[in-house]
Amino acid sequence: MELLATALPVLVLVSVGLIVLALALDSTIDDTLFLFRQPGLLLRSVASMYVVVPVVAAFVVSAFRLTPVIALAIILMSVSPIPPVLPVTQLRVGGSQRYVIGLLVAVSVLAIVLVPLALVILSRWFTTDAYLPPAGVARVVFMTVLLPLAVGIAIRRAWPAFATRITPAVSRTSVIALVVFLLPILAASWARMIALVGNGSVLAIAVVCGIGLASGDVLGRPDPANRSSLAFASMMRHPGIALAIAKANFPDAQAGAAILLYLLVGLVLGVPYRRFARKRTAAATPLS
Repeated sequence: MELLATALPVLVLVSVGLIVLALALDSTIDDTLFLFRQPGLLLRSVASMYVVVPVVAAFVVSAFRLTPVIALAIILMSVSPIPPVLPVTQLRVGGSQRYVIGLLVAVSVLAIVLVPLALVILSRWFTTDAYLPPAGVARVVFMTVLLPLAVGIAIRRAWPAFATRITPAVSRTSVIALVVFLLPILAASWARMIALVGNGSVLAIAVVCGIGLASGDVLGRPDPANRSSLAFASMMRHPGIALAIAKANFPDAQAGAAILLYLLVGLVLGVPYRRFARKRTAAATPLS
């Protein structure tokens, strides 16, 4: 059992890497650089994720009487970059391939500087010591985003027909593996997650997630596809980064259960928005 508990998080990271690999097999170097060539859109995207959401999270934590572990989860998730699995959702609601991949790359790279900086600012706000060295962020970003992305693009560049042929199988395998490996983790954390419900915890998380959706939707204009992609990126964050910060600074906190609760609330809130985004993107797409 102890070996399984140690192996499961690693297997989850492997499945996440496979999801990014599947996306990369259908992408180009130009896709990864897209957002760096659109400075206005890049600035608005970063503002939504690393200014609006962390500030809202700080005010919500100050306004609600939350248990320390829920407050911790909200703050940590608000400063973490987007999860590598998110582009799958973004593409399903009509997101532009170039913007989705470009956002994943740009925010992941910038997170190496922005996450530690945001932690320093928020630590001074709450007079606590929370810090994760840039190397710690870089390690997670490299393993879950940059490495599989580089491998996938290299395969596509060298053997385009082979990349096209294996992409569906890699994509299906990665999603199935992620679900299979996550279920035991959710089952093991379920009792602790339920124990954290109450005292406004779910409402506080929902407020932060909801404003994240609204912020991305507004700042991603005018393209409807970009709006929905940035909305999801502003709401959902990388649990691996959040957990790394928690373990480095607050090893006794029930951070894992609280972060999973945050993710579940975000997933539930994303359901109606996903339907709305699909309809809006379809309405904006000209009929051929």
